[in-house]
Amino acid sequence: MKKFDVEITETLQRKVSVEAASQEDAERMVTQAWNNQDYVLDSGDFTGVDFKTVGEHELAETRTMDVLLVQPNAYPKKISVGTELEDLQAMVGGDIEVTYPFEDEVAIILNESGKINGLPLNRAIYTEDGDMQDIYAGDFLVVGLTEDDFGSLTSEQMQKFEEQFHQPQMFVRMGRSIMAIPVPDDMMKKMEEKAAKPQEKSKPAPDRDSL
Repeated sequence: MKKFDVEITETLQRKVSVEAASQEDAERMVTQAWNNQDYVLDSGDFTGVDFKTVGEHELAETRTMDVLLVQPNAYPKKISVGTELEDLQAMVGGDIEVTYPFEDEVAIILNESGKINGLPLNRAIYTEDGDMQDIYAGDFLVVGLTEDDFGSLTSEQMQKFEEQFHQPQMFVRMGRSIMAIPVPDDMMKKMEEKAAKPQEKSKPAPDRDSL
């Protein structure tokens, strides 16, 4: 696909008659009258149009990838997102940090300042032994890896990490440690129903004159 610059030239033409001593005088008189806007050409003087290509540009191909979006207090969602840095920053709400906590050919893209900025805690990451290794804050993406870039998750990867991050978590401090507790489905249902309901508008205070 390419982009072309096409120049449109419309021709307006009108014949006027003037009395003059010579051709040069006649053209000078008409020129002066036109400069004074005595002659204003409009659509009635249209005689033709010409189209001419004056430029040609190659369009950059917009690439997208299928990834998993994981948000606090929500089930993971499969989405398509652009591969440019700006696209990824928009998805996590700021500068990105990339981590590789799994042996699979995947990466986690998250907001590098999520915890500092107080974004809500999202999901815990565990070691192979089941010990909590980290807690991600704010929205994050699970993306595939190619030889030199990010890419789409395979269907197997999509299913695996949807199951791994399926259940939203709440976090409770126990002494010096933090415990991740799965949010029950019935609680998730209530939260979704509450979010779907329109906010009730507060009733206006009664007019004192009506009291």
